[in-house]
Amino acid sequence: MPPIFKRVLLKLSGESLMGDKSFGLDPLMLAQYANDIKTIIDQGVQVALVIGGGNIYRGMNEKETGIERAQGDYMGMLATVINGIAMQSMLEKVGVQTRLQSAIKMDQVAEPFIRRRAIRHLEKGRVVIFGAGTGNPYFTTDTAGSLRAVEIKADAILKGTRVDGIYDSDPEKNPDAVKYHRITFTEAISKNLKVMDMTAFTLCQENHMPIVVFDMNTPGNLNQIIQGADIGTVVKD
Repeated sequence: MPPIFKRVLLKLSGESLMGDKSFGLDPLMLAQYANDIKTIIDQGVQVALVIGGGNIYRGMNEKETGIERAQGDYMGMLATVINGIAMQSMLEKVGVQTRLQSAIKMDQVAEPFIRRRAIRHLEKGRVVIFGAGTGNPYFTTDTAGSLRAVEIKADAILKGTRVDGIYDSDPEKNPDAVKYHRITFTEAISKNLKVMDMTAFTLCQENHMPIVVFDMNTPGNLNQIIQGADIGTVVKD
């Protein structure tokens, strides 16, 4: 069965890379993600990747750290580049060609983000990892992922989480939480479902960019999404 998407942006949280650890990177999670991504690359799907930095540093806790918000956000951007390098290394280990592009200039580590170059890499079958968010403080990696998805004309954003979709309440706290399989942007906003931050979510809504929220920590789920399986939650007009 041919994939239902030709080009996707996969958004992963930094916390997901921790696995069972409380900080940093779990090689087992990196390996699982790399193999899952390789599976869909081998089917001809073009994949861009945005990873958060919360496993290393979260830049939004000024009251706790005493670090001014903008400075903290820049620290968080650097954390996303560290995660990007780790994911790049693991992808190349399983035979997937990659390019790491950074919104902050760091020539020895990554290419600068250039939209047309990123698209060309994707067309050549390379995974493009977008690091350093948007390059600006006060914007989350969800916003960066939404922005890059729109810029590269992705068919959808695949938001990999540790939960198997969107629920009406936190399923980790409420065993009676109800899962949505399909929901519109308007419904998600009116129900305050916290799919993404509002800047990211509005950007997707305005540009008719579907979002698929699914459990990335279950091996094979990414491939099932690509094959059109009814897992996770789809948010679209």
